Amino acid sequence: MAPLAVRMRPRTVEEVRGQGTVLRAGSPLRRLIEGSGGAAGPLSAILWGPPGTGKTTLAHLVATAADREFVELSAVTAGVKDVRSVMDAAARTRDLYGRQTVLFLDEIHRFTKAQQDALLPGVETRQVVLVAATTENPSFSIIAPLLSRSMLVTLVPLGDEEVADVLTAATEDERGLAGAYRLAGDAREHLVRLAGGDARRALTFLEAAAGVADDDLAPGAARPDVVEVTLAHCEQAVAHAAVRYDRTGDQHYDVASALIKSMRGSDVDAALHYLARMLEAGEDPRFIARRVVIAASEDVGLGDPTALQSAVAAMHAVAQIGMPEARIVLAQAVVHNALAPKSNAAYTGINEAIADVRAGRGGPVPLHLRGSGYGGADRVAQASAAAAGRERAPAYVYAHDAPDGVAAQQYLPDDLAGRTDYYRPTDRGFEARLQERWRWLRDRLGR
Repeated sequence: MAPLAVRMRPRTVEEVRGQGTVLRAGSPLRRLIEGSGGAAGPLSAILWGPPGTGKTTLAHLVATAADREFVELSAVTAGVKDVRSVMDAAARTRDLYGRQTVLFLDEIHRFTKAQQDALLPGVETRQVVLVAATTENPSFSIIAPLLSRSMLVTLVPLGDEEVADVLTAATEDERGLAGAYRLAGDAREHLVRLAGGDARRALTFLEAAAGVADDDLAPGAARPDVVEVTLAHCEQAVAHAAVRYDRTGDQHYDVASALIKSMRGSDVDAALHYLARMLEAGEDPRFIARRVVIAASEDVGLGDPTALQSAVAAMHAVAQIGMPEARIVLAQAVVHNALAPKSNAAYTGINEAIADVRAGRGGPVPLHLRGSGYGGADRVAQASAAAAGRERAPAYVYAHDAPDGVAAQQYLPDDLAGRTDYYRPTDRGFEARLQERWRWLRDRLGR
Protein backbone atom coordinates (compact mmCIF):
# COMPACT_ATOMS: atom_id res chain seq x y z
CA MET A 1 0.00 0.00 0.00
CA ALA A 2 1.20 3.50 -0.83
CA PRO A 3 2.16 5.80 2.06
CA LEU A 4 -0.65 7.80 3.63
CA ALA A 5 0.77 11.07 2.29
CA VAL A 6 0.61 9.72 -1.28
CA ARG A 7 -2.90 8.28 -0.87
CA MET A 8 -4.19 11.59 0.48
CA ARG A 9 -2.74 13.75 -2.29
CA PRO A 10 -5.46 16.22 -3.39
CA ARG A 11 -7.19 15.30 -6.64
CA THR A 12 -8.71 18.72 -7.29
CA VAL A 13 -7.84 22.35 -6.55
CA GLU A 14 -10.69 22.42 -4.03
CA GLU A 15 -9.00 19.71 -1.96
CA VAL A 16 -5.72 21.63 -1.69
CA ARG A 17 -5.15 23.06 1.80
CA GLY A 18 -3.38 26.41 2.06
CA GLN A 19 -1.91 28.39 -0.85
CA GLY A 20 -5.14 30.35 -1.18
CA THR A 21 -3.31 33.38 -2.59
CA VAL A 22 -1.60 31.63 -5.50
CA LEU A 23 -4.68 29.51 -6.24
CA ARG A 24 -7.24 32.31 -6.19
CA ALA A 25 -9.57 32.53 -9.17
CA GLY A 26 -7.86 34.16 -12.12
CA SER A 27 -4.33 33.78 -10.75
CA PRO A 28 -1.62 32.63 -13.22
CA LEU A 29 -1.27 29.25 -11.48
CA ARG A 30 -5.03 28.70 -11.42
CA ARG A 31 -5.25 29.50 -15.14
CA LEU A 32 -2.38 27.10 -15.82
CA ILE A 33 -4.17 24.33 -13.94
CA GLU A 34 -7.46 25.04 -15.70
CA GLY A 35 -5.76 25.05 -19.11
CA SER A 36 -6.58 28.68 -19.88
CA GLY A 37 -3.08 29.88 -20.74
CA GLY A 38 -4.22 32.29 -23.47
CA ALA A 39 -3.53 32.36 -27.20
CA ALA A 40 0.22 32.01 -26.74
CA GLY A 41 -0.19 28.86 -24.66
CA PRO A 42 0.51 28.11 -21.01
CA LEU A 43 3.57 29.45 -19.23
CA SER A 44 5.97 27.16 -17.43
CA ALA A 45 6.11 27.53 -13.65
CA ILE A 46 8.71 27.34 -10.93
CA LEU A 47 7.22 26.36 -7.58
CA TRP A 48 9.35 27.59 -4.70
CA GLY A 49 8.56 26.68 -1.13
CA PRO A 50 9.39 24.50 1.88
CA PRO A 51 8.76 20.75 1.84
CA GLY A 52 5.19 19.58 2.24
CA THR A 53 3.52 22.70 0.83
CA GLY A 54 2.03 21.04 -2.26
CA LYS A 55 4.60 21.43 -5.05
CA THR A 56 4.20 17.88 -6.37
CA THR A 57 0.42 18.03 -5.92
CA LEU A 58 0.15 21.22 -7.93
CA ALA A 59 2.29 19.74 -10.70
CA HIS A 60 -0.08 16.74 -10.93
CA LEU A 61 -3.05 19.12 -11.07
CA VAL A 62 -1.45 21.08 -13.91
CA ALA A 63 -1.20 17.84 -15.87
CA THR A 64 -4.50 16.14 -15.04
CA ALA A 65 -6.89 19.08 -14.88
CA ALA A 66 -6.28 19.96 -18.53
CA ASP A 67 -5.80 16.36 -19.76
CA ARG A 68 -2.12 16.74 -20.48
CA GLU A 69 0.62 14.12 -20.65
CA PHE A 70 2.59 13.98 -17.37
CA VAL A 71 6.26 13.10 -17.02
CA GLU A 72 8.11 13.30 -13.72
CA LEU A 73 11.88 13.55 -13.28
CA SER A 74 14.05 14.17 -10.26
CA ALA A 75 17.12 16.35 -10.66
CA VAL A 76 18.87 14.04 -8.19
CA THR A 77 18.97 11.17 -10.70
CA ALA A 78 18.15 12.68 -14.12
CA GLY A 79 20.58 14.21 -16.58
CA VAL A 80 20.65 16.02 -19.91
CA LYS A 81 19.99 12.77 -21.78
CA ASP A 82 16.76 12.23 -19.82
CA VAL A 83 15.62 15.81 -20.47
CA ARG A 84 16.20 15.49 -24.22
CA SER A 85 14.36 12.18 -24.28
CA VAL A 86 11.34 13.86 -22.67
CA MET A 87 11.51 16.70 -25.20
CA ASP A 88 11.53 14.26 -28.13
CA ALA A 89 8.62 12.27 -26.70
CA ALA A 90 6.70 15.50 -26.05
CA ALA A 91 7.11 16.53 -29.69
CA ARG A 92 5.75 13.16 -30.90
CA THR A 93 2.82 13.30 -28.46
CA ARG A 94 1.94 16.80 -29.65
CA ASP A 95 2.24 15.94 -33.34
CA LEU A 96 0.41 12.58 -33.19
CA TYR A 97 -2.24 13.18 -30.55
CA GLY A 98 -2.39 16.94 -30.08
CA ARG A 99 -1.68 16.57 -26.36
CA GLN A 100 0.66 18.80 -24.42
CA THR A 101 3.28 17.35 -22.06
CA VAL A 102 3.89 18.58 -18.54
CA LEU A 103 7.41 17.90 -17.30
CA PHE A 104 7.59 17.97 -13.52
CA LEU A 105 11.20 18.38 -12.46
CA ASP A 106 11.68 17.99 -8.72
CA GLU A 107 14.62 19.64 -6.95
CA ILE A 108 15.65 21.62 -10.02
CA HIS A 109 18.23 23.47 -7.91
CA ARG A 110 20.35 20.32 -8.09
CA PHE A 111 20.71 20.71 -11.85
CA THR A 112 23.92 22.33 -13.05
CA LYS A 113 23.83 25.37 -15.35
CA ALA A 114 24.49 23.13 -18.35
CA GLN A 115 21.66 20.80 -17.38
CA GLN A 116 19.28 23.72 -16.93
CA ASP A 117 20.36 25.08 -20.32
CA ALA A 118 19.06 21.85 -21.87
CA LEU A 119 15.55 22.77 -20.73
CA LEU A 120 15.52 26.14 -22.52
CA PRO A 121 14.62 25.07 -26.11
CA GLY A 122 11.58 23.09 -24.99
CA VAL A 123 10.41 25.81 -22.61
CA GLU A 124 11.06 28.57 -25.17
CA THR A 125 8.93 26.88 -27.86
CA ARG A 126 6.43 25.60 -25.27
CA GLN A 127 7.10 22.10 -26.49
CA VAL A 128 6.65 21.17 -22.84
CA VAL A 129 5.08 22.91 -19.89
CA LEU A 130 7.83 22.82 -17.28
CA VAL A 131 6.71 22.70 -13.67
CA ALA A 132 9.87 22.78 -11.59
CA ALA A 133 9.98 22.47 -7.81
CA THR A 134 12.67 23.85 -5.54
CA THR A 135 13.17 24.52 -1.85
CA GLU A 136 15.99 26.98 -2.53
CA ASN A 137 15.81 30.61 -3.63
CA PRO A 138 15.46 30.52 -7.45
CA SER A 139 17.39 33.77 -7.76
CA PHE A 140 20.52 31.87 -6.71
CA SER A 141 19.80 28.33 -7.87
CA ILE A 142 18.12 28.73 -11.28
CA ILE A 143 19.64 30.34 -14.37
CA ALA A 144 18.24 33.72 -15.42
CA PRO A 145 17.05 32.65 -18.93
CA LEU A 146 14.90 29.91 -17.41
CA LEU A 147 13.53 32.25 -14.75
CA SER A 148 12.58 34.84 -17.38
CA ARG A 149 10.61 32.24 -19.35
CA SER A 150 8.65 30.95 -16.35
CA MET A 151 6.32 32.31 -13.73
CA LEU A 152 7.60 32.09 -10.19
CA VAL A 153 5.06 30.78 -7.67
CA THR A 154 6.02 31.16 -4.02
CA LEU A 155 4.39 28.65 -1.69
CA VAL A 156 4.18 29.10 2.07
CA PRO A 157 3.97 26.63 4.97
CA LEU A 158 0.45 25.58 5.92
CA GLY A 159 -1.14 27.22 8.93
CA ASP A 160 -1.93 25.18 12.04
CA GLU A 161 -5.63 25.01 11.21
CA GLU A 162 -4.85 23.82 7.69
CA VAL A 163 -2.54 21.08 8.97
CA ALA A 164 -5.26 20.04 11.44
CA ASP A 165 -7.72 19.84 8.52
CA VAL A 166 -5.27 17.60 6.65
CA LEU A 167 -5.07 15.26 9.66
CA THR A 168 -8.87 15.18 10.06
CA ALA A 169 -9.37 14.37 6.39
CA ALA A 170 -6.76 11.61 6.57
CA THR A 171 -8.49 9.89 9.50
CA GLU A 172 -11.93 10.02 7.85
CA ASP A 173 -11.33 9.65 4.10
CA GLU A 174 -11.63 6.23 2.48
CA ARG A 175 -8.25 6.78 0.82
CA GLY A 176 -6.71 7.36 4.22
CA LEU A 177 -7.47 5.67 7.54
CA ALA A 178 -11.17 5.35 6.64
CA GLY A 179 -12.50 6.12 10.12
CA ALA A 180 -10.66 3.21 11.72
CA TYR A 181 -8.71 5.56 13.99
CA ARG A 182 -9.62 8.53 16.15
CA LEU A 183 -6.96 11.14 16.88
CA ALA A 184 -7.11 12.52 20.43
CA GLY A 185 -7.18 16.30 20.77
CA ASP A 186 -3.81 16.66 22.50
CA ALA A 187 -2.32 14.19 20.02
CA ARG A 188 -3.60 16.31 17.13
CA GLU A 189 -2.07 19.45 18.65
CA HIS A 190 1.23 17.62 19.09
CA LEU A 191 1.34 16.49 15.46
CA VAL A 192 0.38 19.94 14.19
CA ARG A 193 3.18 21.49 16.20
CA LEU A 194 5.76 18.95 15.01
CA ALA A 195 4.67 19.27 11.38
CA GLY A 196 5.77 22.90 11.23
CA GLY A 197 3.47 23.68 8.30
CA ASP A 198 4.51 20.54 6.35
CA ALA A 199 1.45 18.51 5.33
CA ARG A 200 3.51 15.51 4.23
CA ARG A 201 5.31 15.39 7.55
CA ALA A 202 2.01 15.58 9.43
CA LEU A 203 0.61 12.62 7.49
CA THR A 204 3.81 10.61 7.89
CA PHE A 205 3.71 11.16 11.65
CA LEU A 206 0.02 10.24 11.79
CA GLU A 207 0.61 7.01 9.91
CA ALA A 208 3.48 6.09 12.23
CA ALA A 209 1.38 6.89 15.32
CA ALA A 210 -1.48 4.76 14.02
CA GLY A 211 0.94 1.87 13.66
CA VAL A 212 2.09 2.33 17.27
CA ALA A 213 -1.56 2.38 18.40
CA ASP A 214 -2.13 -0.94 16.62
CA ASP A 215 0.92 -2.46 18.26
CA ASP A 216 -0.38 -1.29 21.64
CA LEU A 217 -3.56 -3.36 21.39
CA ALA A 218 -3.79 -6.31 23.76
CA PRO A 219 -2.57 -9.52 22.08
CA GLY A 220 -5.43 -11.80 21.10
CA ALA A 221 -8.12 -9.25 21.90
CA ALA A 222 -10.70 -8.29 19.32
CA ARG A 223 -9.76 -5.13 17.44
CA PRO A 224 -12.15 -2.28 18.26
CA ASP A 225 -14.02 -0.59 15.42
CA VAL A 226 -12.16 2.63 16.16
CA VAL A 227 -8.65 2.70 17.64
CA GLU A 228 -7.75 5.85 19.55
CA VAL A 229 -4.39 7.39 18.72
CA THR A 230 -3.17 9.09 21.90
CA LEU A 231 -0.49 11.63 22.68
CA ALA A 232 1.69 8.80 24.02
CA HIS A 233 1.40 6.98 20.71
CA CYS A 234 2.46 10.13 18.83
CA GLU A 235 5.39 10.76 21.15
CA GLN A 236 6.57 7.20 20.74
CA ALA A 237 6.22 7.31 16.96
CA VAL A 238 7.98 10.66 16.65
CA ALA A 239 10.85 10.58 19.10
CA HIS A 240 12.40 13.82 17.83
CA ALA A 241 11.08 16.66 15.74
CA ALA A 242 13.07 17.18 12.56
CA VAL A 243 14.29 20.75 12.49
CA ARG A 244 13.30 22.77 9.42
CA TYR A 245 16.72 24.03 8.42
CA ASP A 246 18.77 23.54 5.28
CA ARG A 247 22.43 24.24 5.94
CA THR A 248 23.05 25.02 2.25
CA GLY A 249 19.83 26.85 1.41
CA ASP A 250 17.70 29.80 2.44
CA GLN A 251 17.12 28.57 5.99
CA HIS A 252 20.87 28.70 6.59
CA TYR A 253 20.85 32.42 5.96
CA ASP A 254 17.38 33.16 7.34
CA VAL A 255 17.98 31.57 10.74
CA ALA A 256 21.49 33.05 11.00
CA SER A 257 19.98 36.46 10.20
CA ALA A 258 17.30 35.96 12.83
CA LEU A 259 19.96 35.09 15.42
CA ILE A 260 21.91 38.28 14.66
CA LYS A 261 18.81 40.48 14.66
CA SER A 262 17.54 38.98 17.92
CA MET A 263 20.85 39.71 19.65
CA ARG A 264 20.80 43.22 18.18
CA GLY A 265 17.22 43.66 19.41
CA SER A 266 18.21 42.48 22.93
CA ASP A 267 15.71 39.57 22.91
CA VAL A 268 17.78 36.96 24.68
CA ASP A 269 15.11 34.23 24.48
CA ALA A 270 14.69 34.62 20.72
CA ALA A 271 18.47 34.60 20.29
CA LEU A 272 18.76 31.33 22.23
CA HIS A 273 15.90 29.84 20.20
CA TYR A 274 17.65 30.50 16.89
CA LEU A 275 20.94 29.31 18.31
CA ALA A 276 19.24 26.06 19.31
CA ARG A 277 17.71 25.64 15.84
CA MET A 278 21.09 26.02 14.21
CA LEU A 279 22.79 23.61 16.59
CA GLU A 280 20.03 20.98 16.38
CA ALA A 281 20.18 21.11 12.59
CA GLY A 282 23.88 20.29 12.70
CA GLU A 283 25.21 23.73 11.79
CA ASP A 284 28.97 24.09 12.16
CA PRO A 285 29.43 25.75 15.58
CA ARG A 286 32.47 27.58 14.23
CA PHE A 287 30.24 29.37 11.71
CA ILE A 288 27.93 30.43 14.54
CA ALA A 289 30.88 31.61 16.63
CA ARG A 290 32.15 33.80 13.80
CA ARG A 291 28.73 35.43 13.44
CA VAL A 292 28.64 36.14 17.17
CA VAL A 293 32.07 37.80 17.00
CA ILE A 294 30.89 40.04 14.16
CA ALA A 295 27.75 40.98 16.09
CA ALA A 296 29.77 41.80 19.21
CA SER A 297 31.71 44.43 17.26
CA GLU A 298 29.04 45.63 14.84
CA ASP A 299 26.07 45.89 17.22
CA VAL A 300 27.49 46.03 20.75
CA GLY A 301 30.76 47.78 20.06
CA LEU A 302 31.91 50.15 22.77
CA GLY A 303 28.54 49.94 24.48
CA ASP A 304 30.20 46.97 26.20
CA PRO A 305 33.77 46.28 24.99
CA THR A 306 33.86 43.02 26.95
CA ALA A 307 31.26 41.48 24.61
CA LEU A 308 33.89 41.21 21.89
CA GLN A 309 36.28 39.60 24.35
CA SER A 310 33.63 37.02 25.28
CA ALA A 311 32.82 36.34 21.62
CA VAL A 312 36.46 35.90 20.59
CA ALA A 313 37.08 33.63 23.58
CA ALA A 314 34.01 31.60 22.61
CA MET A 315 35.24 31.27 19.03
CA HIS A 316 38.58 29.86 20.19
CA ALA A 317 36.92 27.60 22.78
CA VAL A 318 34.48 26.18 20.23
CA ALA A 319 37.34 25.32 17.89
CA GLN A 320 39.10 23.46 20.70
CA ILE A 321 36.27 21.52 22.37
CA GLY A 322 33.59 21.04 19.69
CA MET A 323 30.07 19.80 20.27
CA PRO A 324 28.12 19.09 22.41
CA GLU A 325 29.88 21.23 25.03
CA ALA A 326 30.37 24.05 22.52
CA ARG A 327 26.65 24.81 22.84
CA ILE A 328 27.28 26.11 26.38
CA VAL A 329 30.11 28.38 25.28
CA LEU A 330 28.05 29.74 22.38
CA ALA A 331 25.04 30.28 24.63
CA GLN A 332 27.15 32.35 27.03
CA ALA A 333 28.44 34.57 24.22
CA VAL A 334 24.98 34.93 22.67
CA VAL A 335 23.41 35.89 26.01
CA HIS A 336 26.21 38.43 26.62
CA ASN A 337 25.60 40.00 23.20
CA ALA A 338 21.84 40.09 23.67
CA LEU A 339 21.94 41.67 27.13
CA ALA A 340 24.74 44.18 26.46
CA PRO A 341 24.10 47.90 25.81
CA LYS A 342 24.24 48.47 22.06
CA SER A 343 26.34 50.90 20.02
CA ASN A 344 27.11 50.80 16.32
CA ALA A 345 29.13 54.04 16.45
CA ALA A 346 32.42 52.37 15.48
CA TYR A 347 30.65 50.42 12.70
CA THR A 348 29.04 53.50 11.18
CA GLY A 349 32.24 55.47 11.67
CA ILE A 350 34.39 53.16 9.56
CA ASN A 351 31.65 52.89 6.92
CA GLU A 352 31.48 56.68 6.58
CA ALA A 353 35.27 56.94 6.40
CA ILE A 354 35.39 54.29 3.67
CA ALA A 355 32.62 56.09 1.77
CA ASP A 356 34.67 59.30 1.79
CA VAL A 357 37.76 57.48 0.57
CA ARG A 358 35.81 55.81 -2.26
CA ALA A 359 34.35 59.19 -3.20
CA GLY A 360 37.85 60.60 -3.63
CA ARG A 361 37.81 62.76 -0.52
CA GLY A 362 40.98 63.10 1.52
CA GLY A 363 43.95 64.87 -0.02
CA PRO A 364 47.64 64.28 0.61
CA VAL A 365 48.78 63.28 4.07
CA PRO A 366 49.75 66.46 6.00
CA LEU A 367 53.45 67.16 5.64
CA HIS A 368 54.25 66.85 9.33
CA LEU A 369 52.70 63.36 9.48
CA ARG A 370 54.63 61.88 6.60
CA GLY A 371 57.35 59.31 7.10
CA SER A 372 60.80 60.66 7.91
CA GLY A 373 62.82 57.55 8.57
CA TYR A 374 64.56 57.32 5.20
CA GLY A 375 67.37 59.17 3.48
CA GLY A 376 66.25 62.31 1.69
CA ALA A 377 63.02 62.63 3.68
CA ASP A 378 63.83 66.24 4.64
CA ARG A 379 64.47 67.20 1.03
CA VAL A 380 61.16 65.62 -0.08
CA ALA A 381 59.31 67.41 2.73
CA GLN A 382 60.72 70.80 1.78
CA ALA A 383 59.90 70.23 -1.88
CA SER A 384 56.35 69.32 -0.95
CA ALA A 385 56.06 72.42 1.25
CA ALA A 386 57.26 74.62 -1.60
CA ALA A 387 54.77 73.04 -3.96
CA ALA A 388 52.03 73.80 -1.43
CA GLY A 389 53.14 77.47 -1.24
CA ARG A 390 54.67 77.16 2.22
CA GLU A 391 58.06 78.39 3.28
CA ARG A 392 58.81 75.16 5.12
CA ALA A 393 57.09 72.00 6.29
CA PRO A 394 55.48 72.31 9.76
CA ALA A 395 57.21 70.37 12.51
CA TYR A 396 55.60 67.24 13.89
CA VAL A 397 54.71 67.45 17.59
CA TYR A 398 55.39 64.21 19.48
CA ALA A 399 52.26 63.57 21.54
CA HIS A 400 54.15 62.27 24.58
CA ASP A 401 56.00 65.56 24.84
CA ALA A 402 52.75 67.44 25.45
CA PRO A 403 51.81 67.93 29.11
CA ASP A 404 48.51 66.09 28.74
CA GLY A 405 49.75 63.59 26.15
CA VAL A 406 47.71 65.16 23.35
CA ALA A 407 49.46 67.09 20.57
CA ALA A 408 47.15 69.76 19.16
CA GLN A 409 47.98 69.60 15.46
CA GLN A 410 46.16 68.75 12.24
CA TYR A 411 45.86 65.06 11.55
CA LEU A 412 43.23 64.87 8.79
CA PRO A 413 43.96 65.88 5.19
CA ASP A 414 43.19 69.51 4.41
CA ASP A 415 39.87 68.84 2.67
CA LEU A 416 38.49 66.87 5.64
CA ALA A 417 39.97 68.84 8.52
CA GLY A 418 37.46 70.61 10.72
CA ARG A 419 34.34 69.09 9.17
CA THR A 420 34.46 65.35 9.72
CA ASP A 421 32.82 63.44 12.58
CA TYR A 422 33.09 59.77 11.72
CA TYR A 423 32.88 58.54 15.29
CA ARG A 424 29.92 59.79 17.33
CA PRO A 425 29.66 58.00 20.68
CA THR A 426 26.25 57.07 22.03
CA ASP A 427 25.08 57.62 25.59
CA ARG A 428 24.61 53.89 26.19
CA GLY A 429 26.66 51.59 28.37
CA PHE A 430 30.41 52.04 28.61
CA GLU A 431 30.41 54.38 25.63
CA ALA A 432 28.55 57.00 27.67
CA ARG A 433 31.71 57.28 29.78
CA LEU A 434 33.73 57.97 26.63
CA GLN A 435 31.64 60.97 25.61
CA GLU A 436 33.25 63.42 28.03
CA ARG A 437 36.76 62.56 26.90
CA TRP A 438 35.66 62.57 23.24
CA ARG A 439 34.32 66.12 23.62
CA TRP A 440 37.46 67.27 25.46
CA LEU A 441 39.71 65.76 22.76
CA ARG A 442 37.78 67.48 20.01
CA ASP A 443 38.19 70.83 21.75
CA ARG A 444 41.86 70.19 22.44
CA LEU A 445 42.49 69.29 18.77
CA GLY A 446 40.56 72.30 17.54
CA ARG A 447 37.86 70.18 15.97
